[in-house]
Amino acid sequence: MNLFCFGLGYSAQHFIKTYGDHFETIAGTARSYYAIERLGDPRIKGFMFDAERADPEIADALAHADVLLVSIPPDTSVEPTLAKFGRVLSQLPQQVKIIYLSTIGVYGDRHGEWVDETRVPVPKQPRSTSRLRAEKAWQALSRDARKTIQILRLAGIYGPGRNALVQLKNGTAQRVIKPDQIFNRIHVADIGTAIAAALAYEGDSDVWNVADDEPAPPQDVITYAAKLMGIEPPPEEDFETAPLSAMARSFYEENKRAANGKMKDGLGVTLAYPNYRDGLNALWDAGEGRR
Repeated sequence: MNLFCFGLGYSAQHFIKTYGDHFETIAGTARSYYAIERLGDPRIKGFMFDAERADPEIADALAHADVLLVSIPPDTSVEPTLAKFGRVLSQLPQQVKIIYLSTIGVYGDRHGEWVDETRVPVPKQPRSTSRLRAEKAWQALSRDARKTIQILRLAGIYGPGRNALVQLKNGTAQRVIKPDQIFNRIHVADIGTAIAAALAYEGDSDVWNVADDEPAPPQDVITYAAKLMGIEPPPEEDFETAPLSAMARSFYEENKRAANGKMKDGLGVTLAYPNYRDGLNALWDAGEGRR
């Protein structure tokens, strides 16, 4: 198989690190040549692609790809990958499996209720509205029998270098309290497992929640990480008065529990880190928050 990644970001890089040997060739895009150089993986052929520029060799690389992993977020009004390469992708003659990384944010605010893939998305935030629009644009490609599209709706991503242990070490962790607030999370290693399972899946195009088993209040994660580190957690801060960025505050405006049973049953995924404690324990054992 030949893999092409639109977006060589955090999740894509971890997937390649674990599963890269399954592919004959690997190529993908980054927003700068500096980012390509920083990948440090000789297996990856990198191409420049952003809102204004696209390496002309990308079209040739797509002609040989039979697996696409798409993680570039949409703009407010356009899905940048399809805007530039939609015609090329629609005309590819080979069988292509496409994995699109979306977000459980498309479900909107559900007041803490459980949501599965049967629930109609009602996104609240503009970024989630754009995601849902992008999902539909990618799903339109599956009208071509040569293409299948698996939409993976991801919970909040954490993993090496991106977790509560690192935030505590850097002094950026906040223990914000909003009554009854719940978030799902997903370890980047489990995202990789879900991507691999979606590629192995022989069914029709579909949608899958990729989330852990135990949605939990955000302050509990910080408290547990502090316990692992043997330090006092930061003081509690009321959500209404806490100094949060507009982006961070917007996440607290939505409250839901994402069900992952379909992913487990339909894709056969067994989570390595079914809850935040297991994930943080492994990260702490690996040295996160100590260096």
